[in-house]
Parts: sequence; C-alpha cells; structure tokens
Amino acid sequence: MRVLPFPCTRPAPEHAADVAALPYDVFDRAEAAAYVQGRPLSFLNIDRPETQFGPDEDMYAPEVYEKASELLQGRIADHTFFQDASRSYYLYELSWQGRTQTGLVGVCSIDEYESGVIKRHELTREEKERDRIEHMRALGYQTGPIFLTYRDQPVLDIIIGAAKSATPLYRFTDDEGVAQTVWEIKRPDAVEAIHAMFEQIPCAYIADGHHRTASAVKVGQAMRDEAKAAGTFTGKEPFNYFLSVLFPASQLTVLPYNRVVSDRGGLTVAGLIAQAMAAGFAIEESPRPVEPERHGEIGMYTDGRWWRLSPGANLAASIEAASEGNPVAALDVTLLQSTLLGPALGVEDPRCDPRISFVGGIRGTEELERRAGAEGVAFTLHATGIDELLAVADAGMLMPPKSTWFEPKLRSGLFLHRIK
Repeated sequence: MRVLPFPCTRPAPEHAADVAALPYDVFDRAEAAAYVQGRPLSFLNIDRPETQFGPDEDMYAPEVYEKASELLQGRIADHTFFQDASRSYYLYELSWQGRTQTGLVGVCSIDEYESGVIKRHELTREEKERDRIEHMRALGYQTGPIFLTYRDQPVLDIIIGAAKSATPLYRFTDDEGVAQTVWEIKRPDAVEAIHAMFEQIPCAYIADGHHRTASAVKVGQAMRDEAKAAGTFTGKEPFNYFLSVLFPASQLTVLPYNRVVSDRGGLTVAGLIAQAMAAGFAIEESPRPVEPERHGEIGMYTDGRWWRLSPGANLAASIEAASEGNPVAALDVTLLQSTLLGPALGVEDPRCDPRISFVGGIRGTEELERRAGAEGVAFTLHATGIDELLAVADAGMLMPPKSTWFEPKLRSGLFLHRIK
C-alpha cells in the first residue's frame, strides 16, 4: 500500500500542548462549548466552530464553516501554526495507563480506499459525512487524522524504533493524562525505507474514523473531477490523499462500547428478565456494576439494579454454529442485538433509533446508570478484540454500529494536511 510523506502544517512547539484536542465527535454541542471556554488555542474551536456562536445558531450554517476558516487562517497568521518545508513522515506516540502505541503519520491514497486496500468495517451516515465535507471545503485542509491499523511488521518496528532516538518535536501530557510525543522523519534514507516497507504491507484497516475517511475521499474525488474538467489533473495533487496515523495492531487498546436504551419497551423488570431467560441466558443479580470479563457475558442495569447475563449451553452452541464463516455473528454486540435489543426492546436498527445511545467504556458504569435513569436499560459488554475487527474487515463484512472504542484517542490539531 502507499503511505507517503507530506508537507505538514502543524503547531509551533510552544503551542502544541494547548492546541491538541480530543476528536470533534467525542463531544456533544454543550460539552464542546464548555470545553473551549478558557482554551482559545484548542483546536476544538476550529473543529467545532459552532462553539463561537450562541446555542441557537444552526451549527451547519455556511457562516459557521466560514468561522472555522477564519480561525485557522488567524492561527497561521500569528504563527501558532506553520507548514514544514519538506515532505516528512512523523511518529506519534501516545502513552496511557501503562501502555504505549506508536503510529506513523503520513497520507494514504483515496484510490486505495476505493479499491479496498484500506478496509472498512462500519457503515457511515450521509449527514455526518456532510458536516466534515463542508468543514474541509471551507478550510482547504483535512484536520482530523484517520486512525488506521495494520498487522505487525517486525522490520518496520525496528526502523520506527530507531527513529525515536532523535530529539522529539513535541512532548507533553494532556489533561486526560495521555503522554504524547512526536518526532519528524525527513532524512531521505529513512523516508525511503519506510515508504518501501509499507509497499510490502498488503492492506490497512480503519480502526476509528469511518466518517472522516469517507468525507475526505468524497472531497478528494470532487476536487479531482474539478481538476479534470479544467484539464489540470496530474494525480499528484494533495487532494488525492488523506491524513492518516497507522499503528501496529498489537499495540492497540480496545475498550467496550456499551449501550443504553431509554425505556424498557413496555416491559416490566420481571418481563425483561423473562425475555433474557427465554433467549438462553442464565441470570444472576449482582450487588455491584457488571463489567464483563469474558466474551458472551453481558451486564444489564435497570430499575436501580444490576444483573449478570451468561449464555447457557444451548445459546452458546447456537452462537458457535452461527459464527462458522461469519465473524460478525461471533461478536458480543451482535449477540446483544439479536437476543435483547431487537426482540425484547424493539431496537431494530441501532444506527437510527433515537431510543438507543452508546457510551464508550472509558466513561464508566456511573454514566450508564445516569443515562438509564428509572425507566431505561443499560448494557455492558466485553470489548471487541482487534483480531475480531480484522477478521470482519477481511471477510468484507460490516460490524454493528459502535462496536469498538479505541483509547487513547488521537488528538486533533497536531497534524494538518493541506488539500488545496
């Protein structure tokens, strides 16, 4: 696959810690507005430009995207950001809770996304794509790096490890306790070695950022069409590539992605338990929140109480039979959907049902209890494994929505890819 160096627009070292921000889509509107207060350099101001307006402003209005462009141009003008002169790779290391992952920052081909060399495992929603499309068009930059993974390559690990002996560009620990370090790789022999190694890697996988990827590809395709119509297309334009950070699969941490349904679908607590038993679960009440430690186990919270659901022998056998040649059927998120969310609670399509919400495992069980309230139901799951993700993508299949929560999240604002 093709992973190329690029002329990165990035913050000056003295501003990097203040600029780096969590991805735009981990905040709701109120959370984003609160976060940017007192943080004028945070990239969230640019990623979520509606924070610069009142709460009644249409967050998708043209003037909102224009504000994002104005803010970025202001940060370039005052030298908060600058563009590197050379085409470089970068290493982006994140350390959190005793684990470290190191990704290579480069740009990947929109053609390889289209051809399936860069594999996806989730569907996207057009309205979410449209927001990032308008954002990129207004800025002329891709600002949100795509989180990709690949099967480990020991020789590449050695090359990357050697590059980390240099003096870093940035080193800081953010408010969430994530230690972040960035190195630049611009020496021609090192750049060529990395480029050659990635050419030996047959494919990469989208770990996080399906909407950002689809949006970047659509913007690139539209700009390509415009260039072809004008007779100026060469295939080397920056819009033919999208900003990515690529990590070895073994280094990644996947947390559960839990579910909350706002009501019990007309069932009493006893009726819900009966439905779970009829689906083949053994159930026991738990005096404490349930955080499943093995596949197939599910925690359920409703009416102020927790239960542990474990597949009985018949259910376990049916799961095993269904998963033969179908890696999606083996997922715990699929088990929950097929046994309880759909049949018992009436959540037939979790992608668009307003009754369901999704809570990343980092937020803990207290958040689940709060969201469930007196009438809702919360479910905790065992984390989807990285090997399960790769198997689903290799099979050309799709996971249910919100099947994986990767932590730590890539920060926005440290690497910008200028596309025009």
